[in-house]
Amino acid sequence: MKKLTYIYCLIIALMCNACSDYLDINDDPDTPNNTVPLPSLRLRSILTQFVDCYDSSGTRGSWITGNITKINGTTYNDYIIKWRPDIASTTWPYQAWFVYTAANLPDLFDKCEELGAWHYLGVGQLIHAWGFMIMTDLYGEMPYTEALGTNITPKFDDGETIYYGCMEMLEEAINNLQKTQESTAEPLADGDLWHNGDTDKWLKLAHGLKARWLLKASKKNHFDPQEVLDVLQKAPQSNADNTVMRYINPTNTQEAALRSLQHQNLGSSTDVRMSKWYMDLLKNTFTGGSEVLDPRTTLLAPSGQFMNENGELEYRLTEGVDMYSNIRTQGGPVSFSVYASSTETAINFLNGTILNPEQDIWASATTEEARKGDSIYIPIYSYYAGNLSSTNKPGDVNDDRYIADREYGISKRVISTGTFYTRADGPSHLMCYPEICFIKAECYFRLGQKGQALTEYKKGIRAHMELMNEKLEEYDQSIYGKQVIPESAINDFLSSTAVAQNESELTMAKIMQQKFIALSYTLENFNDMRRFNYSAGNIKDYGVVYPDYGRPGEFDAESALHYTSSDPNNERYWFRRFQHCSHEKDRNSINHQASNPEALEKTINSYPVWWDTAD
Repeated sequence: MKKLTYIYCLIIALMCNACSDYLDINDDPDTPNNTVPLPSLRLRSILTQFVDCYDSSGTRGSWITGNITKINGTTYNDYIIKWRPDIASTTWPYQAWFVYTAANLPDLFDKCEELGAWHYLGVGQLIHAWGFMIMTDLYGEMPYTEALGTNITPKFDDGETIYYGCMEMLEEAINNLQKTQESTAEPLADGDLWHNGDTDKWLKLAHGLKARWLLKASKKNHFDPQEVLDVLQKAPQSNADNTVMRYINPTNTQEAALRSLQHQNLGSSTDVRMSKWYMDLLKNTFTGGSEVLDPRTTLLAPSGQFMNENGELEYRLTEGVDMYSNIRTQGGPVSFSVYASSTETAINFLNGTILNPEQDIWASATTEEARKGDSIYIPIYSYYAGNLSSTNKPGDVNDDRYIADREYGISKRVISTGTFYTRADGPSHLMCYPEICFIKAECYFRLGQKGQALTEYKKGIRAHMELMNEKLEEYDQSIYGKQVIPESAINDFLSSTAVAQNESELTMAKIMQQKFIALSYTLENFNDMRRFNYSAGNIKDYGVVYPDYGRPGEFDAESALHYTSSDPNNERYWFRRFQHCSHEKDRNSINHQASNPEALEKTINSYPVWWDTAD
């Protein structure tokens, strides 16, 4: 991982400034510097790098929220799963923001002012606000007012300052997006990767973000759900208004960076598994659940081909790893192997040796009795096209993982179908209509208007399935795990016992469970869980909003050093933030230490960020 920081960028900038008077020459368009590139060129890179920050933040939040887990191990992300993150695991979102995104914003702003490119300026200001809001969501206190200036050891600002600063910057973005650009400015479409220059959609995104951020302060006395609803009148009104980063399944390794961030972070690893907590949401098998299978389940969770008693291959949905058990402290789940070291082992892999009708150990190839059934935990792994070869690519299927060994003459089978958001061409849903519906449902519910809440809750479920279908329609519909959700299946689910059918059945838990599914792999689920104190059940009279959720089973004495309370009703019992990475700790140590009384302590992980506290 690169160790650059915005501090290095500033040092280089200062050196360049020091030389400018001495050189005293005009800009040479053939020798680009920080003043030559036009806004369109800058914006494309800024949007791309920002999504890295956004999605990588979501990845880290997903380890905490129980969306995903891993096989046994002691790498950095394993420590997040244990609720005691290593400092090395906190670096990337910070670096993706400050080094690769934010460091480019001041020059973009200057060029926009020079050319009267107000739409570019508005988009840049929106990204500025969004990125710093993510930083305070993750880390709490952060350099903000001095962060992109010439001070290489900028002061830290508190969360409240950052929160309201981002809100103010978002308003400036809205104002500039509504202006008429000067004739000297490029059309926004020249650099816009998300909306092809459609300022109306950018304005809807801005209002969607404003509503999201207002909602985040739901613990504060000043919070007004009606204000959120008012803002949402100008937010996305259908899936046609969505903000989506689209990726491709690259056909060669040189284009690997064009694949989705969640594939790079998760889908390209053979270690990642679904958690039981998440699978219970999809299967409605949580405490009090209806046991009705959500039609999104085989799309959002992987399946593999197993051999049944009749010698026939059949798809079986993964089981979820129970993070509240001791499985990861007992060496499980074990990894699987794709290629065997001997003919005998390969045949045993591929013929589907049966332990019992429900278990097949072909994917784990372990001699440990306790671990022989671990193949029920199917990896979310999927290839990207550039990594495929004739050995493991049957037909035109371009991203499902296969066991294949032509030398042994054994037929191929699918190890994993992959999952919707973690494939190489999986979309990044940055701000979409389903979220708007669930925000409305929550706000109406808070206001006691349960009829409207029920309507928006159901709209959100349908909208997410239809949003998934927009991508699924691009795939060969003969491929299992990539087929569109039929309208009949959507209707059947919406009328089932899995979904509240009247006002009396609707609860905050039902709203937030469906929102969690629709926002899989995003930081917003981590934010929402903090707003409702996870499963404490002590927020107003909403009851337990996230049933069955708790500290991980491998939470140990070392983990406990990060939390100041053993009482679930105490906010310090729960995971509240990530500690700062080494860039600030080592290179801005005085300001970092002064930013929070527990800045250097392990307990910083349970110290709530500003919006996560009651007044």
